[in-house]
Amino acid sequence: MKQVNLNKYNNDWYNPGSASKKLIWYFTNMFLFKTMLPIPSNIKTKVLKLFGTKVGVGVVIKPNVSIKYPWLLEIGDYSWIGEDVWIDNLARVTIGKNCVLSQGAFLLCGSHDYSLETFDLLVKEIVLKDGSWVGAKATVCPGVKLGTHSVLAVGSIATKDLENYGIYQGNPAVKKRERVIK
Repeated sequence: MKQVNLNKYNNDWYNPGSASKKLIWYFTNMFLFKTMLPIPSNIKTKVLKLFGTKVGVGVVIKPNVSIKYPWLLEIGDYSWIGEDVWIDNLARVTIGKNCVLSQGAFLLCGSHDYSLETFDLLVKEIVLKDGSWVGAKATVCPGVKLGTHSVLAVGSIATKDLENYGIYQGNPAVKKRERVIK
């Protein structure tokens, strides 16, 4: 029976940006984003724009946020990113308008093909449509789309797309009810 052989692992095909760009972003991320200092959101959004992020107006970014590659990120108007959020965007992440990523939310664009001995890297985009909410400590897996105004409840894991206005909970997240906005 075959086994995983990480000696054969090769992700040379994956190139999200130049080494210098990634290095400069690494230190910028550490000092301005992944810190508990209360740096104003308008400063953070200006810096993100310098690195190629498409950022709308009124975006709120709380302390201790980690963003892998800002040039693969889009954030719509009036969206909120809470403390300890990790956007591990090895692929494009699109966050619509009026979206909320609560404390400790995790957007995960990468994984590995466990069926291959080479454990190949897999990357897929994530899309959060307008008004969607990722609850505290919830995880959105690679390739998942959250429908407009959908909710991923606290600690849940979205492995498949969420329907518009659906409220999802669990691991894997399943639809529990409809979201009604009054």
